[in-house]
Amino acid sequence: MEAIVSIKPLLAILVSLGVVPLIIVSWKKPNIREGWTFIAAILKFAIVLSMLPIVLLGKTISFNIFQVLPDLAIHLKVDSFGLLFALVSSFLWILTSAYSIGYMRGLKEHSQTRYFCFFAVSLSATIGVAFSANLLTMYLFYEMLSFATYPLVTHHQDREAKTAGRKYLAYIVGSSIGLVLPAMIIIYQTTGSLDFSSKGLLAELESTLTLVILLLLLVFGFAKAGIMPFHSWLPAAMVAPTPVSALLHAVAVVKVGVFCIFRVLTGVFGIDTLQLHNLGTPVCYIAAFTIITASLIALAQDNLKSRLAFSTIGQLSYIVLGAALLTPLGLKGGMLHIAMHAFGKITLFFCAGAIFVTTGIKNISDMKGIGLRMPLTMLAFLFGSLSVIGLPPGGGFISKWFLVLGTLEANQIGMLIVLLVSSVLNAAYFLPIVYKAFFSPAEESRFDKSIKEAPAWCLIPLILTAICSIILLFYPQPFYSLADLTVQTLNL
Repeated sequence: MEAIVSIKPLLAILVSLGVVPLIIVSWKKPNIREGWTFIAAILKFAIVLSMLPIVLLGKTISFNIFQVLPDLAIHLKVDSFGLLFALVSSFLWILTSAYSIGYMRGLKEHSQTRYFCFFAVSLSATIGVAFSANLLTMYLFYEMLSFATYPLVTHHQDREAKTAGRKYLAYIVGSSIGLVLPAMIIIYQTTGSLDFSSKGLLAELESTLTLVILLLLLVFGFAKAGIMPFHSWLPAAMVAPTPVSALLHAVAVVKVGVFCIFRVLTGVFGIDTLQLHNLGTPVCYIAAFTIITASLIALAQDNLKSRLAFSTIGQLSYIVLGAALLTPLGLKGGMLHIAMHAFGKITLFFCAGAIFVTTGIKNISDMKGIGLRMPLTMLAFLFGSLSVIGLPPGGGFISKWFLVLGTLEANQIGMLIVLLVSSVLNAAYFLPIVYKAFFSPAEESRFDKSIKEAPAWCLIPLILTAICSIILLFYPQPFYSLADLTVQTLNL
Protein backbone atom coordinates (compact mmCIF):
# COMPACT_ATOMS: atom_id res chain seq x y z
CA MET A 1 0.00 0.00 0.00
CA GLU A 2 1.46 3.32 -1.08
CA ALA A 3 2.26 5.73 1.76
CA ILE A 4 2.28 9.50 1.26
CA VAL A 5 4.27 11.62 3.70
CA SER A 6 2.28 14.62 4.93
CA ILE A 7 2.06 16.78 8.03
CA LYS A 8 -1.76 16.75 7.88
CA PRO A 9 -2.21 14.02 10.53
CA LEU A 10 -0.13 16.05 13.00
CA LEU A 11 -2.01 19.25 12.15
CA ALA A 12 -5.32 17.48 12.78
CA ILE A 13 -4.08 16.62 16.27
CA LEU A 14 -2.51 19.98 17.06
CA VAL A 15 -5.29 22.30 15.90
CA SER A 16 -7.41 21.79 19.03
CA LEU A 17 -4.34 21.88 21.29
CA GLY A 18 -3.27 25.16 19.73
CA VAL A 19 -6.58 26.82 20.48
CA VAL A 20 -6.41 26.10 24.23
CA PRO A 21 -4.36 29.24 25.09
CA LEU A 22 -6.81 31.34 23.09
CA ILE A 23 -9.74 29.86 25.00
CA ILE A 24 -7.99 30.65 28.28
CA VAL A 25 -7.23 34.31 27.46
CA SER A 26 -10.83 34.79 26.29
CA TRP A 27 -12.35 33.58 29.57
CA LYS A 28 -14.06 36.91 30.27
CA LYS A 29 -15.70 36.96 26.82
CA PRO A 30 -17.73 33.75 26.44
CA ASN A 31 -18.80 34.40 22.85
CA ILE A 32 -15.18 34.79 21.74
CA ARG A 33 -14.12 31.81 23.84
CA GLU A 34 -16.71 29.56 22.22
CA GLY A 35 -15.83 31.08 18.86
CA TRP A 36 -12.29 29.71 19.20
CA THR A 37 -13.77 26.30 20.02
CA PHE A 38 -15.84 26.32 16.84
CA ILE A 39 -12.91 27.48 14.71
CA ALA A 40 -10.76 24.63 16.03
CA ALA A 41 -13.55 22.06 15.60
CA ILE A 42 -14.30 23.12 12.02
CA LEU A 43 -10.60 23.25 11.09
CA LYS A 44 -10.01 19.81 12.59
CA PHE A 45 -12.90 18.30 10.64
CA ALA A 46 -11.77 20.04 7.43
CA ILE A 47 -8.22 18.67 7.77
CA VAL A 48 -9.52 15.15 8.47
CA LEU A 49 -11.98 15.37 5.57
CA SER A 50 -9.24 16.58 3.19
CA MET A 51 -7.46 13.23 3.62
CA LEU A 52 -10.51 11.20 2.56
CA PRO A 53 -9.95 11.24 -1.25
CA ILE A 54 -6.36 9.98 -0.83
CA VAL A 55 -7.34 7.17 1.54
CA LEU A 56 -10.24 6.08 -0.67
CA LEU A 57 -7.69 5.51 -3.42
CA GLY A 58 -6.13 2.82 -1.23
CA LYS A 59 -3.20 4.96 -0.07
CA THR A 60 -2.09 5.86 3.44
CA ILE A 61 -0.80 9.15 4.83
CA SER A 62 2.22 8.97 7.11
CA PHE A 63 4.19 11.32 9.35
CA ASN A 64 7.06 10.42 11.68
CA ILE A 65 7.24 12.67 14.76
CA PHE A 66 10.44 11.33 16.34
CA GLN A 67 12.42 8.14 16.83
CA VAL A 68 12.41 6.58 20.31
CA LEU A 69 14.34 3.34 19.84
CA PRO A 70 15.53 1.32 16.85
CA ASP A 71 12.44 0.34 14.86
CA LEU A 72 10.25 2.26 17.32
CA ALA A 73 8.98 5.80 16.74
CA ILE A 74 6.17 8.14 17.64
CA HIS A 75 4.62 7.71 14.24
CA LEU A 76 1.30 8.71 12.66
CA LYS A 77 -0.44 6.89 9.83
CA VAL A 78 -3.85 7.56 8.35
CA ASP A 79 -5.51 4.46 6.95
CA SER A 80 -9.14 3.69 6.15
CA PHE A 81 -10.08 2.43 9.63
CA GLY A 82 -8.40 5.31 11.45
CA LEU A 83 -9.99 7.83 9.12
CA LEU A 84 -13.44 6.35 9.71
CA PHE A 85 -13.07 6.92 13.44
CA ALA A 86 -11.52 10.38 12.99
CA LEU A 87 -14.36 11.53 10.73
CA VAL A 88 -16.97 10.50 13.29
CA SER A 89 -15.25 12.11 16.26
CA SER A 90 -14.21 15.35 14.53
CA PHE A 91 -17.66 15.94 13.00
CA LEU A 92 -19.52 15.25 16.22
CA TRP A 93 -17.20 17.59 18.13
CA ILE A 94 -18.71 20.48 16.16
CA LEU A 95 -22.24 19.56 17.22
CA THR A 96 -21.20 18.76 20.77
CA SER A 97 -19.55 22.19 21.05
CA ALA A 98 -22.80 23.86 20.02
CA TYR A 99 -24.77 21.73 22.44
CA SER A 100 -22.32 22.53 25.24
CA ILE A 101 -23.08 26.23 24.90
CA GLY A 102 -26.80 25.70 25.41
CA TYR A 103 -26.29 23.25 28.26
CA MET A 104 -23.53 25.01 30.19
CA ARG A 105 -25.06 28.46 29.87
CA GLY A 106 -28.59 27.21 30.42
CA LEU A 107 -27.57 25.76 33.79
CA LYS A 108 -25.10 28.59 34.54
CA GLU A 109 -22.35 26.01 35.12
CA HIS A 110 -19.11 27.11 36.75
CA SER A 111 -15.60 26.80 35.24
CA GLN A 112 -16.82 26.83 31.65
CA THR A 113 -13.41 27.93 30.36
CA ARG A 114 -11.75 24.90 31.97
CA TYR A 115 -14.48 22.72 30.49
CA PHE A 116 -13.89 23.90 26.91
CA CYS A 117 -10.09 23.67 27.30
CA PHE A 118 -10.09 20.04 28.36
CA PHE A 119 -12.74 19.23 25.78
CA ALA A 120 -10.30 20.46 23.12
CA VAL A 121 -7.40 18.48 24.56
CA SER A 122 -9.58 15.35 24.64
CA LEU A 123 -10.32 15.64 20.95
CA SER A 124 -6.62 16.02 20.15
CA ALA A 125 -5.92 12.79 22.01
CA THR A 126 -8.80 11.04 20.25
CA ILE A 127 -7.52 11.94 16.79
CA GLY A 128 -4.04 10.89 17.95
CA VAL A 129 -5.34 7.42 18.76
CA ALA A 130 -7.12 7.21 15.40
CA PHE A 131 -3.95 8.12 13.48
CA SER A 132 -1.44 6.05 15.47
CA ALA A 133 0.84 3.88 13.35
CA ASN A 134 2.00 1.65 16.19
CA LEU A 135 1.08 0.39 19.63
CA LEU A 136 3.37 2.83 21.48
CA THR A 137 1.90 5.93 19.81
CA MET A 138 -1.62 4.68 20.42
CA TYR A 139 -0.83 3.96 24.06
CA LEU A 140 0.56 7.46 24.68
CA PHE A 141 -2.48 9.19 23.17
CA TYR A 142 -4.75 6.77 25.04
CA GLU A 143 -3.20 7.88 28.34
CA MET A 144 -3.36 11.52 27.29
CA LEU A 145 -7.10 11.09 26.78
CA SER A 146 -7.48 9.51 30.22
CA PHE A 147 -5.96 12.49 32.01
CA ALA A 148 -7.61 15.08 29.76
CA THR A 149 -11.09 13.74 30.51
CA TYR A 150 -10.56 13.46 34.27
CA PRO A 151 -11.30 17.19 34.90
CA LEU A 152 -14.44 16.81 32.78
CA VAL A 153 -15.69 13.84 34.81
CA THR A 154 -15.01 15.70 38.08
CA HIS A 155 -16.37 19.02 36.76
CA HIS A 156 -18.83 19.59 39.63
CA GLN A 157 -16.03 19.18 42.20
CA ASP A 158 -18.36 17.74 44.84
CA ARG A 159 -17.79 14.52 46.79
CA GLU A 160 -19.71 12.38 44.29
CA ALA A 161 -17.74 13.79 41.36
CA LYS A 162 -14.37 13.29 43.08
CA THR A 163 -15.27 9.70 44.03
CA ALA A 164 -16.30 9.01 40.43
CA GLY A 165 -13.09 10.60 39.19
CA ARG A 166 -10.95 8.36 41.38
CA LYS A 167 -12.78 5.29 40.12
CA TYR A 168 -12.43 6.56 36.56
CA LEU A 169 -8.65 6.88 36.79
CA ALA A 170 -8.24 3.69 38.83
CA TYR A 171 -9.94 1.62 36.14
CA ILE A 172 -8.72 3.16 32.91
CA VAL A 173 -5.21 4.21 33.96
CA GLY A 174 -4.65 1.30 36.35
CA SER A 175 -5.63 -1.23 33.67
CA SER A 176 -3.54 0.39 30.93
CA ILE A 177 -0.43 0.57 33.11
CA GLY A 178 -0.97 -2.82 34.76
CA LEU A 179 -2.05 -4.77 31.68
CA VAL A 180 -1.34 -2.97 28.39
CA LEU A 181 2.15 -1.74 29.27
CA PRO A 182 3.53 -5.20 30.21
CA ALA A 183 1.95 -6.69 27.09
CA MET A 184 3.53 -3.98 24.96
CA ILE A 185 6.98 -4.64 26.46
CA ILE A 186 6.63 -8.39 25.84
CA ILE A 187 5.58 -7.82 22.23
CA TYR A 188 8.50 -5.47 21.54
CA GLN A 189 10.93 -7.85 23.22
CA THR A 190 9.55 -10.75 21.17
CA THR A 191 9.17 -9.14 17.76
CA GLY A 192 11.41 -6.05 17.86
CA SER A 193 8.57 -3.88 16.64
CA LEU A 194 5.24 -2.37 17.68
CA ASP A 195 4.10 -1.26 14.21
CA PHE A 196 0.62 -2.32 13.17
CA SER A 197 0.58 -4.78 10.28
CA SER A 198 -2.22 -6.25 8.19
CA LYS A 199 -0.68 -9.67 8.80
CA GLY A 200 -0.13 -9.04 12.51
CA LEU A 201 3.04 -8.61 14.54
CA LEU A 202 2.68 -11.98 16.24
CA ALA A 203 2.28 -14.16 13.16
CA GLU A 204 5.56 -15.94 13.88
CA LEU A 205 4.76 -16.59 17.56
CA GLU A 206 3.83 -20.26 17.94
CA SER A 207 3.04 -20.45 21.67
CA THR A 208 -0.74 -20.47 22.08
CA LEU A 209 -0.43 -19.84 25.81
CA THR A 210 1.64 -16.69 25.24
CA LEU A 211 -0.84 -15.48 22.66
CA VAL A 212 -3.76 -16.07 25.03
CA ILE A 213 -2.05 -14.17 27.85
CA LEU A 214 -1.22 -11.23 25.57
CA LEU A 215 -4.74 -11.23 24.17
CA LEU A 216 -6.36 -11.06 27.60
CA LEU A 217 -3.93 -8.37 28.78
CA LEU A 218 -4.75 -6.16 25.81
CA VAL A 219 -8.51 -6.80 25.62
CA PHE A 220 -9.06 -6.08 29.32
CA GLY A 221 -6.27 -3.50 29.52
CA PHE A 222 -8.05 -1.08 27.21
CA ALA A 223 -10.75 -0.60 29.85
CA LYS A 224 -12.28 2.39 28.07
CA ALA A 225 -14.11 -0.26 26.02
CA GLY A 226 -16.23 -1.03 29.08
CA ILE A 227 -15.87 -4.81 28.83
CA MET A 228 -17.03 -6.52 32.02
CA PRO A 229 -15.72 -6.67 34.69
CA PHE A 230 -13.74 -3.50 33.81
CA HIS A 231 -16.87 -1.41 33.28
CA SER A 232 -17.79 0.16 36.64
CA TRP A 233 -16.06 3.46 35.86
CA LEU A 234 -18.54 4.15 33.09
CA PRO A 235 -21.82 4.42 35.07
CA ALA A 236 -19.92 6.27 37.82
CA ALA A 237 -18.77 8.87 35.28
CA MET A 238 -22.40 9.87 34.71
CA VAL A 239 -22.00 12.51 37.44
CA ALA A 240 -20.37 14.67 34.75
CA PRO A 241 -22.35 17.27 32.77
CA THR A 242 -24.38 15.73 29.94
CA PRO A 243 -22.15 17.03 27.11
CA VAL A 244 -19.27 15.24 28.84
CA SER A 245 -21.37 12.08 29.01
CA ALA A 246 -22.03 12.45 25.30
CA LEU A 247 -18.28 12.83 24.73
CA LEU A 248 -17.56 9.77 26.89
CA HIS A 249 -20.22 7.53 25.40
CA ALA A 250 -20.47 8.48 21.76
CA VAL A 251 -17.52 10.50 20.51
CA ALA A 252 -14.25 9.89 22.28
CA VAL A 253 -13.51 7.79 25.34
CA VAL A 254 -15.44 4.54 24.92
CA LYS A 255 -14.97 4.53 21.16
CA VAL A 256 -11.24 4.92 21.71
CA GLY A 257 -11.39 1.79 23.86
CA VAL A 258 -13.08 -0.39 21.26
CA PHE A 259 -11.00 1.17 18.48
CA CYS A 260 -7.84 0.12 20.32
CA ILE A 261 -9.11 -3.44 20.81
CA PHE A 262 -10.15 -3.62 17.16
CA ARG A 263 -6.73 -2.33 16.09
CA VAL A 264 -4.93 -4.80 18.37
CA LEU A 265 -6.90 -7.77 17.03
CA THR A 266 -6.31 -6.85 13.39
CA GLY A 267 -2.92 -5.14 13.53
CA VAL A 268 -1.03 -6.81 16.38
CA PHE A 269 -2.35 -10.39 16.38
CA GLY A 270 -3.67 -10.53 12.83
CA ILE A 271 -6.78 -12.34 11.62
CA ASP A 272 -4.84 -15.38 10.36
CA THR A 273 -3.06 -15.87 13.71
CA LEU A 274 -6.29 -15.54 15.67
CA GLN A 275 -7.99 -18.07 13.39
CA LEU A 276 -5.07 -20.49 13.54
CA HIS A 277 -5.13 -20.59 17.34
CA ASN A 278 -8.95 -20.22 17.60
CA LEU A 279 -8.57 -17.08 19.71
CA GLY A 280 -11.60 -15.27 18.32
CA THR A 281 -14.00 -17.52 20.20
CA PRO A 282 -13.03 -16.54 23.77
CA VAL A 283 -13.26 -12.85 22.83
CA CYS A 284 -16.72 -13.52 21.39
CA TYR A 285 -17.82 -15.07 24.68
CA ILE A 286 -16.44 -12.16 26.69
CA ALA A 287 -18.27 -9.69 24.43
CA ALA A 288 -21.49 -11.74 24.49
CA PHE A 289 -21.52 -11.87 28.30
CA THR A 290 -21.07 -8.09 28.44
CA ILE A 291 -23.81 -7.47 25.87
CA ILE A 292 -26.48 -9.52 27.64
CA THR A 293 -25.55 -8.59 31.22
CA ALA A 294 -25.37 -4.86 30.50
CA SER A 295 -28.71 -4.97 28.68
CA LEU A 296 -30.39 -6.68 31.64
CA ILE A 297 -28.94 -4.16 34.09
CA ALA A 298 -30.10 -1.29 31.87
CA LEU A 299 -33.69 -2.53 32.19
CA ALA A 300 -33.59 -1.89 35.94
CA GLN A 301 -32.28 1.69 35.77
CA ASP A 302 -34.71 4.54 36.43
CA ASN A 303 -32.13 7.31 36.03
CA LEU A 304 -32.04 8.06 32.31
CA LYS A 305 -28.29 8.64 32.07
CA SER A 306 -27.62 5.42 33.99
CA ARG A 307 -29.80 3.49 31.56
CA LEU A 308 -27.93 5.04 28.67
CA ALA A 309 -24.62 4.20 30.35
CA PHE A 310 -25.38 0.48 30.65
CA SER A 311 -26.78 0.53 27.14
CA THR A 312 -23.44 1.91 25.98
CA ILE A 313 -21.54 -0.88 27.75
CA GLY A 314 -23.54 -3.45 25.83
CA GLN A 315 -23.33 -1.63 22.50
CA LEU A 316 -19.56 -1.29 22.70
CA SER A 317 -19.21 -5.05 22.90
CA TYR A 318 -21.11 -5.35 19.61
CA ILE A 319 -18.04 -3.73 18.04
CA VAL A 320 -15.65 -6.08 19.86
CA LEU A 321 -17.84 -9.04 18.85
CA GLY A 322 -17.71 -7.94 15.20
CA ALA A 323 -13.91 -7.96 15.30
CA ALA A 324 -13.75 -11.29 17.16
CA LEU A 325 -15.90 -13.04 14.55
CA LEU A 326 -12.84 -12.78 12.25
CA THR A 327 -14.96 -12.67 9.11
CA PRO A 328 -15.25 -9.91 6.48
CA LEU A 329 -18.90 -9.20 7.25
CA GLY A 330 -18.38 -9.27 11.00
CA LEU A 331 -15.43 -6.88 10.81
CA LYS A 332 -17.37 -4.59 8.53
CA GLY A 333 -20.35 -4.60 10.90
CA GLY A 334 -18.13 -3.79 13.88
CA MET A 335 -16.49 -0.86 12.12
CA LEU A 336 -19.81 0.51 10.87
CA HIS A 337 -21.24 0.25 14.39
CA ILE A 338 -18.60 2.72 15.59
CA ALA A 339 -20.25 5.36 13.40
CA MET A 340 -23.88 4.27 13.66
CA HIS A 341 -23.86 3.92 17.43
CA ALA A 342 -22.07 7.27 17.80
CA PHE A 343 -24.81 9.22 16.04
CA GLY A 344 -27.64 7.33 17.73
CA LYS A 345 -26.23 7.41 21.25
CA ILE A 346 -25.13 11.05 21.16
CA THR A 347 -28.70 11.92 20.17
CA LEU A 348 -30.01 10.12 23.24
CA PHE A 349 -27.58 11.89 25.57
CA PHE A 350 -28.37 15.23 24.00
CA CYS A 351 -32.06 14.55 24.62
CA ALA A 352 -31.40 13.60 28.26
CA GLY A 353 -29.49 16.84 28.74
CA ALA A 354 -32.20 18.92 27.05
CA ILE A 355 -34.80 17.43 29.39
CA PHE A 356 -32.64 18.21 32.42
CA VAL A 357 -31.93 21.79 31.30
CA THR A 358 -35.65 22.44 30.78
CA THR A 359 -37.23 20.54 33.66
CA GLY A 360 -34.45 19.46 36.03
CA ILE A 361 -35.70 15.87 35.72
CA LYS A 362 -33.29 12.91 35.61
CA ASN A 363 -35.54 9.88 36.25
CA ILE A 364 -37.57 8.07 33.61
CA SER A 365 -40.48 7.59 36.01
CA ASP A 366 -40.92 11.37 36.14
CA MET A 367 -41.10 11.81 32.36
CA LYS A 368 -44.70 10.70 31.74
CA GLY A 369 -46.30 13.05 29.25
CA ILE A 370 -43.14 15.02 28.54
CA GLY A 371 -43.49 14.34 24.82
CA LEU A 372 -46.53 16.62 24.70
CA ARG A 373 -44.41 19.54 25.93
CA MET A 374 -41.09 18.65 24.26
CA PRO A 375 -42.22 16.82 21.08
CA LEU A 376 -39.11 17.54 18.99
CA THR A 377 -36.79 16.31 21.73
CA MET A 378 -38.73 13.11 22.26
CA LEU A 379 -39.08 12.45 18.52
CA ALA A 380 -35.31 12.76 18.26
CA PHE A 381 -35.07 10.37 21.22
CA LEU A 382 -37.27 7.91 19.31
CA PHE A 383 -35.08 8.00 16.20
CA GLY A 384 -31.90 7.73 18.25
CA SER A 385 -33.39 4.75 20.08
CA LEU A 386 -34.36 3.01 16.85
CA SER A 387 -30.81 3.41 15.54
CA VAL A 388 -29.28 1.96 18.72
CA ILE A 389 -31.81 -0.90 18.75
CA GLY A 390 -31.00 -1.61 15.10
CA LEU A 391 -34.38 -0.86 13.54
CA PRO A 392 -35.21 1.26 10.47
CA PRO A 393 -35.13 4.15 9.85
CA GLY A 394 -32.03 4.29 12.07
CA GLY A 395 -28.59 3.75 10.57
CA GLY A 396 -27.85 1.20 13.28
CA PHE A 397 -29.92 -1.26 11.24
CA ILE A 398 -27.06 -1.51 8.71
CA SER A 399 -24.29 -2.22 11.22
CA LYS A 400 -26.37 -4.78 13.11
CA TRP A 401 -27.39 -6.41 9.83
CA PHE A 402 -23.74 -6.93 8.93
CA LEU A 403 -23.03 -8.24 12.43
CA VAL A 404 -25.85 -10.78 12.04
CA LEU A 405 -24.48 -11.82 8.65
CA GLY A 406 -21.04 -12.04 10.21
CA THR A 407 -22.23 -14.54 12.81
CA LEU A 408 -23.67 -16.71 10.03
CA GLU A 409 -20.47 -16.36 8.01
CA ALA A 410 -18.48 -17.50 11.06
CA ASN A 411 -21.02 -20.26 11.81
CA GLN A 412 -21.49 -18.79 15.29
CA ILE A 413 -25.18 -19.47 15.88
CA GLY A 414 -24.78 -18.76 19.59
CA MET A 415 -23.56 -15.25 18.81
CA LEU A 416 -26.50 -14.78 16.42
CA ILE A 417 -28.88 -15.58 19.30
CA VAL A 418 -27.01 -13.11 21.52
CA LEU A 419 -27.46 -10.35 18.94
CA LEU A 420 -31.17 -11.05 18.50
CA VAL A 421 -31.91 -11.36 22.22
CA SER A 422 -29.96 -8.21 23.03
CA SER A 423 -31.83 -6.26 20.36
CA VAL A 424 -35.10 -7.26 22.00
CA LEU A 425 -33.69 -6.10 25.34
CA ASN A 426 -32.61 -2.82 23.70
CA ALA A 427 -36.18 -2.26 22.60
CA ALA A 428 -37.47 -3.19 26.06
CA TYR A 429 -35.46 -0.49 27.81
CA PHE A 430 -35.84 2.29 25.20
CA LEU A 431 -39.31 2.13 23.65
CA PRO A 432 -41.31 2.33 26.93
CA ILE A 433 -39.65 5.71 27.56
CA VAL A 434 -41.05 7.04 24.29
CA TYR A 435 -44.44 5.45 24.91
CA LYS A 436 -44.77 7.03 28.35
CA ALA A 437 -43.63 10.38 26.99
CA PHE A 438 -46.38 10.57 24.37
CA PHE A 439 -49.17 8.27 25.49
CA SER A 440 -49.40 8.54 29.28
CA PRO A 441 -52.89 9.56 30.50
CA ALA A 442 -53.24 13.32 30.98
CA GLU A 443 -53.72 12.95 34.73
CA GLU A 444 -50.34 11.22 35.06
CA SER A 445 -48.43 14.04 33.41
CA ARG A 446 -46.69 16.46 35.75
CA PHE A 447 -45.93 18.97 32.99
CA ASP A 448 -47.97 22.13 32.52
CA LYS A 449 -48.08 24.41 29.50
CA SER A 450 -45.10 26.44 30.75
CA ILE A 451 -42.75 23.58 29.86
CA LYS A 452 -41.34 23.93 26.37
CA GLU A 453 -38.38 22.79 24.29
CA ALA A 454 -34.81 23.38 25.44
CA PRO A 455 -32.84 26.43 24.21
CA ALA A 456 -31.94 26.38 20.52
CA TRP A 457 -28.26 25.64 21.24
CA CYS A 458 -29.41 22.38 22.86
CA LEU A 459 -32.30 21.59 20.54
CA ILE A 460 -30.72 22.07 17.12
CA PRO A 461 -27.75 19.71 17.66
CA LEU A 462 -29.99 16.85 18.84
CA ILE A 463 -32.27 17.34 15.85
CA LEU A 464 -29.27 17.28 13.51
CA THR A 465 -27.78 14.12 15.01
CA ALA A 466 -31.19 12.42 14.83
CA ILE A 467 -31.48 13.39 11.16
CA CYS A 468 -27.96 12.09 10.54
CA SER A 469 -28.95 8.76 12.14
CA ILE A 470 -31.76 8.47 9.60
CA ILE A 471 -29.67 9.58 6.61
CA LEU A 472 -27.02 6.98 7.41
CA LEU A 473 -29.54 4.20 6.76
CA PHE A 474 -30.00 5.36 3.17
CA TYR A 475 -26.53 6.74 2.56
CA PRO A 476 -23.92 5.19 4.87
CA GLN A 477 -21.02 6.84 3.05
CA PRO A 478 -18.15 7.41 3.46
CA PHE A 479 -18.17 5.00 6.39
CA TYR A 480 -19.19 1.97 4.35
CA SER A 481 -16.45 2.54 1.76
CA LEU A 482 -13.83 2.98 4.49
CA ALA A 483 -14.94 -0.17 6.30
CA ASP A 484 -14.96 -2.13 3.03
CA LEU A 485 -11.49 -0.84 2.16
CA THR A 486 -10.20 -1.88 5.58
CA VAL A 487 -11.45 -5.43 5.06
CA GLN A 488 -9.74 -5.51 1.67
CA THR A 489 -6.40 -4.42 3.16
CA LEU A 490 -6.65 -7.33 5.62
CA ASN A 491 -6.83 -9.64 2.57
CA LEU A 492 -10.03 -11.30 3.74
